[in-house]
Amino acid sequence: MIETTMHDQASGLRRLTNPTRTKVITVTGGKGGVGKTNITLGVAAAMAKQGKKVMVLDADLGLANVDVLLGLRVGKNLSHVMQGVCDLKDIIVEGPHGMKIIPASSGMRGMTELTTAQHAGLIRAFGTLDEDVDVLLVDTAAGISDMVLSFSRAAQDVMIVVCDEPTSITDAYALIKLLSREHGVTRFKVVANMVRSYREGRDLFTKLTRVTERFLNANLELVACVPLDEHVRQSVKKQKVVVDAFPNAPAALALNALANKALTWPVPRNPGGHLEFFVERLLMKDETAGDYLSE
Repeated sequence: MIETTMHDQASGLRRLTNPTRTKVITVTGGKGGVGKTNITLGVAAAMAKQGKKVMVLDADLGLANVDVLLGLRVGKNLSHVMQGVCDLKDIIVEGPHGMKIIPASSGMRGMTELTTAQHAGLIRAFGTLDEDVDVLLVDTAAGISDMVLSFSRAAQDVMIVVCDEPTSITDAYALIKLLSREHGVTRFKVVANMVRSYREGRDLFTKLTRVTERFLNANLELVACVPLDEHVRQSVKKQKVVVDAFPNAPAALALNALANKALTWPVPRNPGGHLEFFVERLLMKDETAGDYLSE
């Protein structure tokens, strides 16, 4: 009994003195219609199938669609949290393979007009969750709103989704410009989506880097070329993720590969000195470990 207690205390001490950070990836792109949500959910499902504890935040606060794409029934959502009706933990719903979904609201203008302080409050709320989360994927709204900028800055990795359209490239550049010049985000992972070949994806990436290298202090990395695939549209109609509905489809294979790659991206051990998702929980663990050690 004594040995068991000592073992439990030692295990608890190791967890407290070596707190693990949740990998946080914001998926954005500037322009709407480039496939951000399908990329987010495909990667999330692929990670969850490997046994990772995955959470998806639908950060399109005014036009939510993650729950719709997954065919989930949702009661309360982020609007209820912001109104003080319930806590963040009360709105979590379970998606495929046990991944957790934080649903947003749809058709509520007020949710698109939150202040910077309210964005910060929402980000900090994640530090209060008891959920054990390996990866948080944040699916942002389109555009370059303060909300998109706040959620991007609060992540460790920003994944920019682009497709081969002039407006997509222009909007992605505008987002990268704002994040790099005004928010200190200088590293971006780029996903070329709905491309007809790997070469087309590389050419698309080249178009984007041609302007960023000339005018911005930003480092871009092409991490995936996801093919244009009819199976994606069919999976949306089925309200399933393509990696589940059509696991051998070209897009599904590309998303699985992207998920595997994303899991290898390093997670900084210490906070970056600015507002981040889950950072309060990390700091709280550090303080608790200090108290434990001083006893």
